Amino acid sequence: MEGVLGGGPPEAADVVVIGAGQAGLSVAWHLRRLGLEPGAGFVALDRGPDSGGAWQFRWESLRLDDAHKVDDLPGMREMGLSFATADPARPAREVVRDYYERYERWFGLNVVRPVRVTSVSDEGTGLLVATDKGDVAARVVVNASGTWARPFRPYFAGAADFRGVQVSTPEYRSAEDFAGMRVLVVGGGTSAVGFLRELEGVAASTVWATRRPVGFVDDPQAGVRAVRRADEAARAGLPLPSIISGTGLPATPENLAARDRGLLVARPMFTAIEPDGVRWADGSLTPVDAIVWATGFRSELTHLAPLRLREPGGGVRVENGRAVREPRLFLAGFGPQASTIGANRAGRAIARQVMAELGTGA
Repeated sequence: MEGVLGGGPPEAADVVVIGAGQAGLSVAWHLRRLGLEPGAGFVALDRGPDSGGAWQFRWESLRLDDAHKVDDLPGMREMGLSFATADPARPAREVVRDYYERYERWFGLNVVRPVRVTSVSDEGTGLLVATDKGDVAARVVVNASGTWARPFRPYFAGAADFRGVQVSTPEYRSAEDFAGMRVLVVGGGTSAVGFLRELEGVAASTVWATRRPVGFVDDPQAGVRAVRRADEAARAGLPLPSIISGTGLPATPENLAARDRGLLVARPMFTAIEPDGVRWADGSLTPVDAIVWATGFRSELTHLAPLRLREPGGGVRVENGRAVREPRLFLAGFGPQASTIGANRAGRAIARQVMAELGTGA
């Protein structure tokens, strides 16, 4: 089947899906399966130049074996594709980009890209999705914009005066960029672990700092508990906890070996950044030439600001994927769906609610 549109979006559609990463494609697939057709029925808009969602922007050295498990999209098996059998030697960004592009075409999802959504506003009888390629009038909007565009970098005194290099996760490209440098990696997630392992033997030295103690765990239920905590926060309209804070780091043989040889041993957070290094709580100074901020992301919701979704607690109240303050808006890949643990499962549930909101049943 064919299915990638060029040019701009249509002037109107029953449903607009913002984002064509895992969550957005999952919702789009289920909408089509439930009877909506691309075009007047639904349109998926994506800001990336290519298929693959945020994966297309990840660093070249990242492999699927080093990342969180990437679940297959619904219907992918009937194409004869599975990430479980993908070539582990290929860069993860190439594999995901290739598989997602083939998926979009096979199922005729007609993703429109690159399109940047600037705002979503209430027009009374519907919602208006404003983009850099024209406006789209919609009855329902599914926001699946993810987090990649909003890396979080915590404030530290002296950061602006640091004379070395500072990059966040989306800006990291290769360990070779840090050859011979003394590198501080900040953050307790899998990206930080991947950077440290890649920098070993390339950087002159590495040091790892985390806000909380890190643990390497082999607990199949940890992900389930983390999703439950995220769901509780979303329902209460509170800021979302990070998934990794509840799951811990994977106890793979590679990670455990790196820990045992002293590479993956974290220090508590420093207290200040100075022009040539970082100052620790005991007063000591560690000279560093570069800081890699692998400190997570925040949901990209700035384009939803006209809908006034924020609760007094600082978050967006979401129940079963639907925004409580605006029932014509659904958030896919948000809160309990913000990882591969919940994104695909949520696609079906959100699509069924969308169809009910349209009055078509499901």
